[in-house]
Amino acid sequence: MSLSFNVGGMGDLMSVGQHKGSAPSPFDALDGPALAGLEGSHPLHAVQAEQLLRPSDSGPVTGTIVLDHPARVGDGITGTITLTATAPVDSRGAALRLVGLRLDEVRRSKDNRDAKGNVISTERWVEAQGKLFSHDAFVDPVIPPVIEAGGTWSGPFAIPAPPLGPPTAHLGESIIAWALEVRWDVPHGSDHFVAMYLPLAQHPDLLRAGVGQQGGNSLLAEMSMGDASIEVTSSLPASAGSEIVVKVAWPSARGGEKGRIELHRRTNAPNGIEGIIASVPLDAADLIGGSAEAHLLVPQGSAPSFDGAGLQVTYVIRVLVDRRFRPDAAIERPVAVT
Repeated sequence: MSLSFNVGGMGDLMSVGQHKGSAPSPFDALDGPALAGLEGSHPLHAVQAEQLLRPSDSGPVTGTIVLDHPARVGDGITGTITLTATAPVDSRGAALRLVGLRLDEVRRSKDNRDAKGNVISTERWVEAQGKLFSHDAFVDPVIPPVIEAGGTWSGPFAIPAPPLGPPTAHLGESIIAWALEVRWDVPHGSDHFVAMYLPLAQHPDLLRAGVGQQGGNSLLAEMSMGDASIEVTSSLPASAGSEIVVKVAWPSARGGEKGRIELHRRTNAPNGIEGIIASVPLDAADLIGGSAEAHLLVPQGSAPSFDGAGLQVTYVIRVLVDRRFRPDAAIERPVAVT
């Protein structure tokens, strides 16, 4: 017999805290039960990307990394590093690194068996697991591998941002996060490091260039589908926290009285769900007459349109007409968010 614990059941209460999620250093600050949850849950929904970062290994080095300006895909990243040794540092080498994390919710299960090997229950849960998809080290600036106790070092740096991204993004069920890190390679011991969370913004020009799946049609002001058209009269790409102003004409949208104009977010995250993040009701007569208009709010914190590190986020404006006793009619077009 196979038994799945239901939400609120005693088995669930006992299993809370037994399961753990993890991410590699320096993004391991929340490793443990905070990155896991019951079957059907989304533990990453309550996690901010910057909370994942552990700023140092609590070793003999303290320091700061200060940027000259916000970082953006395809641009240069410049700033200043300041380091202080509270105890001697003796390593084989040290380097400034740009590290990128992909953290995904994944569904897990475990069969519990009796002494005869029969399955007596099945436990299911969700946990977040991460990996570094990028860990580029730079020879400049030259970070001293050996620092005496009380010694300090400071210097500027200039490195390239990832030319095609991906940008920092919280997809809800997956996270892309970046950090700048100075790491010392310590022989026969744990490496020392000092790290800074790096918000990496999407570059609008990347979308305009049609790179990946995100550009091209998603930046057109108007798109036609047969006799219908969906026009975006606000600026594109849209930004999180702004409104997308949409006008729709659909002369053949007959057979229904009510409809909706919606903004959908779609992702290929392993535990991802499609989300309707904005919806405005309308009369089908307005569609037929070409006077249908909607203001769709892009929620603050929405991930930008991107594809990279095996993940993808796209946004679609979808227009639907509710038709009694018949399937609903729908048209849609992509739209870019940055």
